[in-house]
Amino acid sequence: MPAFLPRPLPAGLELLTDLALDLRWTWSHSADTLWRTLDKEAWERSKNPWILLQDVPYQRLEQLANDAAFRQELDRLSDERENYLASPGWYSEAQQQFEVGKVAYFSMEFGLGEALPVYAGGLGILAGDFLKTASDLGIPLVGVGLLYQEGYFRQMLDTDGRQLAVYPYNEPSTLPIQPVLSKSGKWLHVPLNLPGRQLKLRIWQVIVGRVRLYLLDSNDPLNSPRDRGITNKLYDGSHELRFLQELVLGIGGWRLLKAVGEEVSVCHLNEGHAAFVVLERARSFMDQAACSFQTALWATRASNVFTTHTPVAAGFDTFPPQFIDKYFPIFHNFLTHTGLSLQALLALGRKNSEDQTEAFNMAYLAMRGCAHSNAVSRLHGEVSRQLFSELYPRWPQTEVPVSHVTNGVHVPSWDSPWADQLWTKACGKQRWLGNTDALHQSIQTLDDETLWKLRASEREDLVHYARKRLALQLGQAGASPAQVEQVAQVLDPNALTLGFARRFATYKRPNLLLHDSQRLTRLLTDHAQPVQLIIAGKAHPNDSEGQRMIQEWVQFVRQPAIRGHAVFLEDYDIALAQQLVQGIDVWINTPRRPWEASGTSGMKVLVNGGLNLSELDGWWAEACSEETGWSLGDGKEHDADLGWDAVEAEQLYQRLENEIIPMFYTRDAQGLPRNWLTRIRKSMMQLAPQFSSNRMVQEYVRQLYHPANIAHEKRCPQQGQLAKQLHDWHSTLKLHWEQIHFGNLTVTSADDGWLFHIQVYLGEILPEQIRVQLYAEGINGDAPQVHDCDCGEKITGAIHGYCFHANINTDRPATDFTARVIPYHADARVPAEVQLIVWQR
Repeated sequence: MPAFLPRPLPAGLELLTDLALDLRWTWSHSADTLWRTLDKEAWERSKNPWILLQDVPYQRLEQLANDAAFRQELDRLSDERENYLASPGWYSEAQQQFEVGKVAYFSMEFGLGEALPVYAGGLGILAGDFLKTASDLGIPLVGVGLLYQEGYFRQMLDTDGRQLAVYPYNEPSTLPIQPVLSKSGKWLHVPLNLPGRQLKLRIWQVIVGRVRLYLLDSNDPLNSPRDRGITNKLYDGSHELRFLQELVLGIGGWRLLKAVGEEVSVCHLNEGHAAFVVLERARSFMDQAACSFQTALWATRASNVFTTHTPVAAGFDTFPPQFIDKYFPIFHNFLTHTGLSLQALLALGRKNSEDQTEAFNMAYLAMRGCAHSNAVSRLHGEVSRQLFSELYPRWPQTEVPVSHVTNGVHVPSWDSPWADQLWTKACGKQRWLGNTDALHQSIQTLDDETLWKLRASEREDLVHYARKRLALQLGQAGASPAQVEQVAQVLDPNALTLGFARRFATYKRPNLLLHDSQRLTRLLTDHAQPVQLIIAGKAHPNDSEGQRMIQEWVQFVRQPAIRGHAVFLEDYDIALAQQLVQGIDVWINTPRRPWEASGTSGMKVLVNGGLNLSELDGWWAEACSEETGWSLGDGKEHDADLGWDAVEAEQLYQRLENEIIPMFYTRDAQGLPRNWLTRIRKSMMQLAPQFSSNRMVQEYVRQLYHPANIAHEKRCPQQGQLAKQLHDWHSTLKLHWEQIHFGNLTVTSADDGWLFHIQVYLGEILPEQIRVQLYAEGINGDAPQVHDCDCGEKITGAIHGYCFHANINTDRPATDFTARVIPYHADARVPAEVQLIVWQR
């Protein structure tokens, strides 16, 4: 597709367009010098080469076109990009075992870089890291999202430390994106019928290395002013607008894929926002295969993947059922076409289908429309199985179908120039393009002097950046020139630097460190062992408590005794995060367990030699050891107990006073903190590869995408023949399930265990349609024991009555085991797709 640049470039510079439109420059910094050559100041301020190509004086471009060295570097970078795009990638070899077809990754937000501000926080940054990693590994994947005119708010602080929400306009011509055109050269649109009108959605394309991200926006002049604003703000406070955005993402997103000709085999929902896609995908297959909607749902559900990031039920998006009724054209056509009733549709998003007042829950729709679901850390998997357990009545919580893939970070997006140089020398340039299993061996050999120089360079760079950003911040807030000049004295490049940066929300306890402000003041003003603190973070515009906590921090750092030792940097974004994770010595995280699903900010310091001091929640519950960092809490849940908050605040101060600060300042004759450096080395070698997005995306390929693609290849051919069989099997089970009951159960001792004989009456269900099992709860955290029983002789005079038996080798008492009947089909996922179950007692 030809690029649309508002003005032509001089001959010989055409390759700049391709480089500028490929967001690979957000993580591959080999072209930074080239962009800096065009306009150093504009590059440092925008980090957006697409703006440079439009704003740099044409005379300057003509000079560069005649500069042989510049042209040579441009050719080299272009060749490097072409080699990257043509290289096979990790997946080319893995494909032989783990074919995934093509994956469509749906997300409400994508955090790729500040040049494309269509993200709010962690969810979007994870999505951006996912696309970058898919590109590096060569995964056949496309992203689907929304292009926001204003996006998420930008934060400013007034003179009293109150948060102000600012919404600058995202002018599309300044963003590194391009409209998607039809073969005839017209701009491609996706239509959605709304009450009394048709919504026209424009399609944009973003190039992310080998991956394409498609974005929809409603800001078409042919739409009404109100409809143009549907994709205006990200996470706007309007409930109805949020509903419309999720309609656009899910239903419009699937239609987008059809419009651009992407043949998708696996749909991945990054949170429940896009859950409407499961309906539209099934409806589309229904038309294609001329089958019923239920058959179509069976055909498509097993190749849908849902990732939940929410640790509390209140975090699920819910909408009043009246919205379904109000946006009648979309759903009326859907219901008429599919033959579903309105109540049957609403039941897909409800816990209790009989409750006419229950809200429509997008996470429930995602669970029912996706045969594969996962949480984002091991602990979050346990929490999610509890959250969704009511959708699977009478099933043990351990068998609720939510697995986990712990999040990871795209390391090349977050490593400092010094860390990049160190890792390149130790592990090679290709270290993050495939398996990372052997990287720890190279890092283990790094000497203390090298590691200490790394940390000194990173910390010094962060201090200079923080001063520069703080000066701009104070200037915009109306500070005097003298006050701005004093910023040059803020922070010390040799002092232990603590960092806390995240969304300000009550459950994250961002003010736990302020629990005893006088004690914190003593730590920060100790001249013998100086400690400094950098704070950043936003609160949602509607979160008054979060904003109050920000103001409390701002007022604290503005105290004369603290000024110079602690700063609050406003407008926490990707650019600021990249600087913080490179220079912070100890990254602090204080959520209430288990309310942090994963958390990835602490992962980003690992590659740079930063250490973590964190609650045993999310990823840190898996990662923490005495060799790699420090923990808070006791590994148990205490809800919102203010008394326990005080206990953990005391623990936080003691960790700092008795362990962290002394270890940092205990130096040998060469001035090196040997124990500190040992901990850095362990953290880098053990944790950085483990919590990289390379590991994460490879796990998605093996554990989720590959099984989903196998199901797609089985269920969809021949107009969904297998899907129809599965639907008929399920219908039979539902019709006759109540006929199943147990007869006599006899248990006799056998060598090393027990021999069970169980009479089961199946009514009109065939024995091959079910499994009889013996189930025993796990002990001391072990997995439950589940034993399939063999079908033996028929029971005389019974309709489908059989004696099942099992010989179990165990030292547990027979009473620990309970018989049950569950559905069985070789190609069905139980209980994800069928929740039926009968227990003997």
